[in-house]
Amino acid sequence: MTTSLDHEQSVVVSPRGLEGSLGLPGVPPKGLVIFAHGSGSSRFSPRNKYVAKALQQAGLATLLFDLLIEAEAADRANVFDIPLLAERLAEATQWARHFELTQMLPIHYFGASTGAAAALVAAAQPEIGVAAVVSRGGRPDLAATALAHVRAPTLLIVGGSDIEVLALNRSALSRLRCEAKLEVVPGATHLFEEPGALERVVKLARDWFLGHLVAVA
Repeated sequence: MTTSLDHEQSVVVSPRGLEGSLGLPGVPPKGLVIFAHGSGSSRFSPRNKYVAKALQQAGLATLLFDLLIEAEAADRANVFDIPLLAERLAEATQWARHFELTQMLPIHYFGASTGAAAALVAAAQPEIGVAAVVSRGGRPDLAATALAHVRAPTLLIVGGSDIEVLALNRSALSRLRCEAKLEVVPGATHLFEEPGALERVVKLARDWFLGHLVAVA
């Protein structure tokens, strides 16, 4: 297996054989960001790929992977099954801790939409010990009672014009007991398609991850 630090490579995330893409920066990585995509999306999400590339340029490794196998994804109930998605994210975390290129790296989560809820539920598990969580246009409210048990510093990023989701994030923020912050991107809608909106997401996420590089044991 090649150990070059300037490429992306396809990986298979055990124990379920989930397909993923591991992106490595051109320098020894400072940490690993595992992405949890939202409903109806996949590891090929153009927005998450854009964010991942920018994080690689900041010296962070990234892992985009499908949380469900193809047959599971065909059942829409699974797409919104937050405990199931959180379980897959936790399994990917354990896989990364044993994979030769990532095993020594602090691990972060970047969740979008329902994937943000899965990231928070996974992060609430004491044995996970992730360094930080970032939610982009997320539904942290779907993490329900797990919110109070999250210990990883958590950043919620929401578009200023995404009115309903913004209200849900403000409510979720009040239920978090960890270091937590809400950043509103003015004028942005749910998918951050407006000029400069996704660039703002990248800067906020990058700074949050780089500012929280040590996982809590």
